[in-house]
Amino acid sequence: MDWYTSIFELIDMRSFSNLWFWIALAVVWSTTSHWVLGVPYDMVTRARRQQGQAVADLEDIARVNVNRLLYIARVSGLWLLGLGCFILSGLAVLGFYYRIEFAQALFLLGFPMSVVGLLSLSTARLIEVEQSTGELLCKRLTRHRIYTQMIGTLSIFVTALWGMYQNISIGVL
Repeated sequence: MDWYTSIFELIDMRSFSNLWFWIALAVVWSTTSHWVLGVPYDMVTRARRQQGQAVADLEDIARVNVNRLLYIARVSGLWLLGLGCFILSGLAVLGFYYRIEFAQALFLLGFPMSVVGLLSLSTARLIEVEQSTGELLCKRLTRHRIYTQMIGTLSIFVTALWGMYQNISIGVL
């Protein structure tokens, strides 16, 4: 076996049969559920347990990230929405109409992440409107994390089903 064949077996563009895709999927969802609105979730649990300075730190970092996220949405939200819809619809057409597996994999990663992005905007707006602090802020961030984990679980399940279908149907051909 030559080096050229070895490299292309390692970097296989058939996503669903590639271990790297599944590692990337796990890392994406693990990271997404840990960083809630840009706040590491361990800060939320520490604030609930310790109170005092831990709560002040959580409120500060949450306020900074909420303001940053809402500022970006207000300044360029429509442009980002349009670009995101363009990219996702392009990936959907390439993947499911033209049957390009790499585009299918990117769509199955990107679409649920866009739902999480919209959920993040909604949660950030809610935190800003309510001026959430203390236990209410912890509650909002925890609820956001649970919804993110539910979306991630469903996304991994659907991606696994589609990946198994792709691998079986290609193996039959």
